[in-house]
Amino acid sequence: MAMNGVRQDNPVVVVHGGAWNIPDQLLEGSKNGAKASARAAYRILKMGGSALDAVVAAVRVLEDDVNFDAGTGSVLNSNGEVEMDAVIMDGKTLNAGGVACVQNIKNPIDLARLVMDKTEHVLLVGKGANQFAEEMGIKEIPVSQLVTEEARREFNCYKQYGNAVEELFGRKKDLSHDTVGAVALDMHGNIAYGMSTGGITAKRPGRVGDSPIVGNGGYADNEVGAVSCTGHGESIIKVCLAHSIISYMEQGMSAQEAAEKGLMKMDQRVNGHGGVIVVGKNGDIGTFFTTPRMTWAWVKDNKLHYGIEDNEDNCEDFE
Repeated sequence: MAMNGVRQDNPVVVVHGGAWNIPDQLLEGSKNGAKASARAAYRILKMGGSALDAVVAAVRVLEDDVNFDAGTGSVLNSNGEVEMDAVIMDGKTLNAGGVACVQNIKNPIDLARLVMDKTEHVLLVGKGANQFAEEMGIKEIPVSQLVTEEARREFNCYKQYGNAVEELFGRKKDLSHDTVGAVALDMHGNIAYGMSTGGITAKRPGRVGDSPIVGNGGYADNEVGAVSCTGHGESIIKVCLAHSIISYMEQGMSAQEAAEKGLMKMDQRVNGHGGVIVVGKNGDIGTFFTTPRMTWAWVKDNKLHYGIEDNEDNCEDFE
């Protein structure tokens, strides 16, 4: 049975552009991208639009921004190819749709939405996902339109090292692994989350991270709230991070408390690092990260907040 939310006078959207050691030269672009993403989603929410439409709009902005590892700008796997994952979930019905290892698709979040709306499945992978995209009229684009100079630089940089994942999450933590995501609460009290990623630089072909796996990289439930995670996907999967945070909220923790406990547990249990954004069913917000930096932004009560450093919180009027 669908769970209708409590009507909200003040909709909320929270977005992130990834948790990692974001280099100084990307700071301004990352902040501006997150702000643009949050604005696009909040405009929809202010007009009475759905949380689902809002998170799709937010993620599309980030997929189209070359500063982020999603859509255009996705990192390359060990074969020098782009393989992308995306997901969306409806907190009212608990319906979800995801895709993994898709290629030559400009906006994987759109394909994930179609999986949720047009199939009986939750997750399509690889060739099957691309075949479904063709059936739905989503045209493939040349991979050259997705690959940026920054992605090629990181790929070439990795090739000088011996072991991809160990270097990425050990000594060489400045390589990109910035999943993008959004959580939203609309005026009807409905909640949703959406995510998209190109994964980890130099990952094995066929590797699927936490992002498209419901309960790991994200979760949405009108009875509790929504979560979107970013960071080392294998660690996030091991601790079922998103659903753990939802469970903490069910036990009475605030969005912020649950975010912090979830990431601290992941660090203690599997030495994993990352970041999360959270919105509760009543509109409370949580943002937390254990990486050097995480790009985030949120809008509530016509105020846009954003940051990237620890304890940074800038605020401006929503326009």
